[in-house]
Amino acid sequence: MLSRLQAMLRYFGEAVPFRIVPALITTAVLVILLLLPCPAGLTPNAWALVAIFLTTIVAIILKVMPIGVMALMAIVIVSLAQVTSGTSKGAMADALSSFASPLIWLIVVAVLISRGLKKTGLGSRIGLMFIALLGKRTIGIGYGLTVCELVLAPFTPSNTARGGGIVHPVMKSIANAFDSDPARGTQGKVGTYLALVNYHANPITSAMFLTATAPNPLVVDFVARASNQTFHLTWTTWALCMLLPGLACLLLMPLVIYLMSPPELKVTPDAVQFARGELARMGPLAPKERIMLGTFGMLLVLWANVPAMIFGPAWTLDPTVVAFLGLFVLIITGTLDWDDVLSEKSAWDTLIWFGSLVMLAEQLNKLGVIAWGSAGMKDAIVASGMGWLPVAAVLLLVFVFSHYMFASTTAHISAMLFAFLTVGAQLLPAEYLVPFLLMMTAGSAIMMTLTHYATGTSPIIFGSGYVTMGAWWRIGAVMCVIELAVFATVGTAWWKVLGYW
Repeated sequence: MLSRLQAMLRYFGEAVPFRIVPALITTAVLVILLLLPCPAGLTPNAWALVAIFLTTIVAIILKVMPIGVMALMAIVIVSLAQVTSGTSKGAMADALSSFASPLIWLIVVAVLISRGLKKTGLGSRIGLMFIALLGKRTIGIGYGLTVCELVLAPFTPSNTARGGGIVHPVMKSIANAFDSDPARGTQGKVGTYLALVNYHANPITSAMFLTATAPNPLVVDFVARASNQTFHLTWTTWALCMLLPGLACLLLMPLVIYLMSPPELKVTPDAVQFARGELARMGPLAPKERIMLGTFGMLLVLWANVPAMIFGPAWTLDPTVVAFLGLFVLIITGTLDWDDVLSEKSAWDTLIWFGSLVMLAEQLNKLGVIAWGSAGMKDAIVASGMGWLPVAAVLLLVFVFSHYMFASTTAHISAMLFAFLTVGAQLLPAEYLVPFLLMMTAGSAIMMTLTHYATGTSPIIFGSGYVTMGAWWRIGAVMCVIELAVFATVGTAWWKVLGYW
C-alpha cells in the first residue's frame, strides 16, 4: 500500500506543471487568511481581496509556476470570487480592467520596439561603441549607462520610456556583445550586473527632476497643499534640492551593485580593441539601422515633449501614443514585420503578469484597503506619543515600503502620499517640515527600487531574464535603504546649506 502511495505521489510530482510543496504552502496561506476575522473597518470582500493579493505574491516568490500563470490564477480567482462586484460579469470586467491601461501597453510596445535594435544590428553597434569607450572594466560600462540615464532624465517624463525603451536596449546590446545572454545561461558574465545598474539608475534620476517621471507633478501639488501653500517645488527648486543627494546615489549605486552582484567578467583588457575591430568590420550604417536610429530620435523628441515646448500644449502626446507611433513606423518601413511582433514572447508575458498585479493594486485602493491602512497608521502614531523624529521616520518608511503592495507609483502616490504629508505637517515642528516634505518627495521615487512590478520600467528589465526574482528583491531592498540613508544625511545637510531649515 505504501509503495503504491509513493508511486502515485511520484507520478503526480512528475505530471503536474507546478511545484507541489510551494503550491501547498500558497494554498495554506490563502485558507488561513480567509479564515481570519475580517479587521474592523474593512468589508469582507476587501479582506478577501487582501488575501488573494498576498497569496499571489507568495506564489510568485515561491515560484509555484511561471509568473504569468500565477497572474492568470489571480484573474480567475478575482472573477470567480466576485469580491469586486456582485456579478460574475462585473467581476470579470474588474479583473481585466488594467489591460486597457496606457502604461501597460507602453511597456509592451517598448519591448517590441527594442527588438528592432537586435534585428537591424544597430543595438550591437551601439553596444560596441560603449565597449570601445568604456570597456576596459565592466564597472566602467555600468557608470556609462548611469550617465546615459542621467542625461535623458530631465527631458523624458516617462521613466518607463527612458529606462525600458531607450537605455535597456542599449544595455542588452552591450551584454550580447560579451555573449552574455539568458537564453544561453551566460547572463552572469556581464548582463546581470548591467541590467541591475540599468534599472537602479532609473528611480534615482526619477527623484532628481520634476519632469523625470509622470507622477512627480502630483507630488508637487500634494506638497504645496500639505504645507498650506508655504512651500512650492518648481522645476528649478526640485532639481537643486535633489542634485547633490541624487548624484551621490548615482555615484554609489554601480559600486554597491558590483559588490552585491559581481559580474563574472570584471576586467576586459581586449574588449576595446575587439570592439573597434568589430565596428570597422560592420562598416557604415545600413539603411534599416538608419531607420531604427531615426525612429529612436523621433521617440526621444516626442517623449521629451519638445513639440509642446515649441508650439504649445496642443502638441502634447501621451507616451503610449508615441510608442505605438514608433512601432508602426518600424513595421511600415519593413524594419520589423508582424511575425517579429507576434514572436516577442517577453512582451506578451509581461502584459499578462504586470496587468494582473496592477489590477489587484487598483482594486485594493478601490475597496478602501489603502485608505484603511493609512488611517490606522495615523491613529497608532498619535496614540503612541512618539517624538517628532520617530514620527517622521515611521511615516517615511511605511510610505516607501508599502510600495510592495503597489504596481504603480502613480496609484501609490495618489492613494497615500497626501495623507502621510498631512499627518507629518500636523505632528512635526514647523522648522523641520520642509526637510520632511523633501524626504517624502525623494521616497516617492526611491520606492521603485523594491520589486519587479514596482513601476513600468521594472517588468521590461526583469522580463529580459538577466536577473532572478530573489536577486531583484534582495538588491532592491538594500538599494532602497542605502538611497534613503543618503538622502537623509547628504540631502538634509544640503538642504540646510540651501536654507530650507
